[in-house]
Amino acid sequence: MAALGWLTPRRRSATARSVLAGEASAEAARKSSQEQELQGLEGLEGLEGLPGEAEPQFPVHGDEQAAAFFDLDNTVMQGAALFHFGRGLYKRKFFETRDLAKFAWQQAWFRLAGVEDPEHMQEARDSALSIVKGHRVAELMTIGEEIYDEYMAERIWPGTRALAQAHLDAGQKVWLVTAAPVEIATVIARRLGLTGALGTVAESVDGVYTGKLVGEPLHGPAKAEAVRALATAEGLDLSRCAAYSDSHNDIPMLSLVGHPYAINPDTKLRKHARQFDWRLRDYRTARKAAKVGLPAAAGVGAVAGGTAAAIALHRRRR
Repeated sequence: MAALGWLTPRRRSATARSVLAGEASAEAARKSSQEQELQGLEGLEGLEGLPGEAEPQFPVHGDEQAAAFFDLDNTVMQGAALFHFGRGLYKRKFFETRDLAKFAWQQAWFRLAGVEDPEHMQEARDSALSIVKGHRVAELMTIGEEIYDEYMAERIWPGTRALAQAHLDAGQKVWLVTAAPVEIATVIARRLGLTGALGTVAESVDGVYTGKLVGEPLHGPAKAEAVRALATAEGLDLSRCAAYSDSHNDIPMLSLVGHPYAINPDTKLRKHARQFDWRLRDYRTARKAAKVGLPAAAGVGAVAGGTAAAIALHRRRR
């Protein structure tokens, strides 16, 4: 584990556990990314056929000190990754029906309220930790690949995916940043052709989960700490980086970078973004709320994302 001196000066205060969680996530993300490079995986695999081209002024092509950081839940993917993972584990008889009902309630709240409820998130994390305790990390990674195909692949927002592709096309690294377990986040990042993922790190001994976390969940200030630590290790200039999120809880992360974007924003984030003149994009209704400079590829993606949201809403009302 890297020392606390690894971090650059902070604009906001963070607890020691937030710092620990952020550093653990950054270290896990870099290790996973390095392993992927050694295995010869292609960064653009699975991303053919995305519409349009990025505007020339942003992202800046060839800027090796720039990167992009994407929140996952409701930014890259509709709904919560942890819920979909729970569905997959239930299918494989990892837990009972009453536990699935709890996951379902948490997901329903997330989708209807459009915000992250700390109490529900804590309950979901506690449930997930108790479920995976005693299981091998390799086993969960394999299952995660299957669950992505079963429940997650069809829930990726095309518009956000186009934004990520624009950064990849510019030669920049693209990272997911999420409170979901880092193993699951890594699977999603790899399947989307991204560089890697920062996620919550669950403690493991000899490849077996202990049921404890390293630090705390990667949420709020901890996300900012993870991005800061990764940027330092990768030699990135945060003023030239971009970050994308739907939640006001991620304002600490968005405030770190020179190019913050509010994607499918909740009410508080939308208000904050307008106050500070951040770029906006909402794929839930196909509203073109972007400021000048957003990659043009996202415009076509917004229509597809809005259509998917409309279909989902129709199904819920039936």
